[in-house]
Amino acid sequence: MAKGAKSDLDIVMERDPAPKSRSEALLFSAGLHAIRLYRLSNRLYHRKHFMTARAFNYLARVLTGSDIHPGATIGEGFFIDHATGVVIGETSEIGNNVSIYQGVTLGGVRADKKKRHPTIGNNVSIGAGATILGPVTIGDNVRVGAGSVVVKSVPPNCTVVGIPAKIVKREGTTSIDLHHDELPDPVVNAFVDMCHSLSEMEYRLEMIEKKLGMETAKKMASAKTEARAEELSCPVEQKD
Repeated sequence: MAKGAKSDLDIVMERDPAPKSRSEALLFSAGLHAIRLYRLSNRLYHRKHFMTARAFNYLARVLTGSDIHPGATIGEGFFIDHATGVVIGETSEIGNNVSIYQGVTLGGVRADKKKRHPTIGNNVSIGAGATILGPVTIGDNVRVGAGSVVVKSVPPNCTVVGIPAKIVKREGTTSIDLHHDELPDPVVNAFVDMCHSLSEMEYRLEMIEKKLGMETAKKMASAKTEARAEELSCPVEQKD
């Protein structure tokens, strides 16, 4: 317990710049409290003290605003930056060195007793408000953009953004990356591509119009030349 708690505290000091001291983090970090109460309830859950485990789960939800089911499996180096609104389902599996932000949901899409929640790999970062649904697998070194909705498995070393989430980058990292403001925006990228396509179409249309204009001018000039030639070739009628 002490060793695990110290490790969780070290993670908070490493990834959260807000606490000015270990004492401050220990007393006022809601994410740290949520993780500690989860680890306690998880041990009780595996000892089949289900009611007591759920009681600690409920206490954590009241105190921190997070709902981490005692049956979830969470590895070492887990970090929650602001615990409010975090929901982690019973059959969720989370690897090592994972960071999540407020409002993240690891939820299910069915009501059976089988595996129904996500599996999260190692070194994964999940942005604020992101939702991952169903028994999907998120590979190692994946970054999930804030507000994204993931409903399909994501291969390792990717960045996913959007609703539904799409892969926008295939470059992994072995460290926790907290720079969510630097994630690419697929909507903006789509508009940029569209603008480039429109510019190219306008240029091609202008070239076609010029070509048609030149051909039309040539035809008109040719027609005038032929008409003039006909006039010159016609005999002049003499008057009596």
